[in-house]
Amino acid sequence: MEMDVAVSDGSYRITLEHGLLAKVSDYVPQGKRVFVISDDGVPAKWRDILQAQFPDQPLYVIPHGEDSKCFDQLQKVLAAMLEAHLSRKDLVIALGGGVVGDLSGFAASIYMRGIEWINVPTTMLAMVDSSIGGKTAIDFNSVKNSVGAFWQPKAVLIDPDVLSTLSPRLLSEGCAEAIKTGLIRDPELFESFEQDDWQTHLDTIIERSLAVKKAVVEADERESGERKLLNFGHTFGHAYESLSDGALLHGEAVSIGMMTILENEEIKRRLKKVLDRLNLPCEYEADPSAVYERIRNDKKASHDSISIVQVPEIGKGTIETWTMAQVKEKLGI
Repeated sequence: MEMDVAVSDGSYRITLEHGLLAKVSDYVPQGKRVFVISDDGVPAKWRDILQAQFPDQPLYVIPHGEDSKCFDQLQKVLAAMLEAHLSRKDLVIALGGGVVGDLSGFAASIYMRGIEWINVPTTMLAMVDSSIGGKTAIDFNSVKNSVGAFWQPKAVLIDPDVLSTLSPRLLSEGCAEAIKTGLIRDPELFESFEQDDWQTHLDTIIERSLAVKKAVVEADERESGERKLLNFGHTFGHAYESLSDGALLHGEAVSIGMMTILENEEIKRRLKKVLDRLNLPCEYEADPSAVYERIRNDKKASHDSISIVQVPEIGKGTIETWTMAQVKEKLGI
């Protein structure tokens, strides 16, 4: 499967193909040096397959987890890029999940005022969502993705074979973003998770999720309108994720965030059944005042209001503007 994403400065191609990891070098122009960034949660076998294609090229491995999305780790990556004498004509390859993609893309966006990068996602979460769209960021002062840039990749290369080493928990949390996508834009995608055999058509789930995000990104690259739909469940979810101190994975927090914000009881009932089937959480105990403070600092918030996504009908998400008083009311404070 191939699809092109049209953005303001051109376009880039998403390629989904089994065995693609062994062909990454085909997508790197001759003469370019590469700087591979991965994390120690990516199985060595996948790093070895990639590194074998770029002998003597640098590989930088960061610690696995959200804590690596910080200024300290960013500074270390940039220092390593300088030490490797990476030029403006070279490129970064991100091999990993959303954390690796976010950090690598942001580093590429500011190194030498911007160099090219290729995203090679290794998790379900990254494949269905974060690997495309050009959002790159780190966390700052306990606020998720609060410092970053829009920096589109040169290419996104997806090899579903790497999902074979993913734990059931990581597979499920990644699917939370696909469930979200189905709820806001693709009823058939959501319904696929209501079937017992959803694990047998992961390729289709990835393709349909990417098709929705491609359409949304092309319509609103910088998130001034329609792209806000992709934040369904994220406003409360990001707060829960931050307050959990690593106990909640991103997709798990989004699952809870969707259940928190949904007002249509029938859709909420159907969503809960899907989340239960995938062993995803539906609620989380957190101090309402602490949740409110995190939401106030959310990048989607203005001084006294915030954009909230609702789903009155499966496949038809809507964007609402809530006052902070309404957020407090939802939290019961």
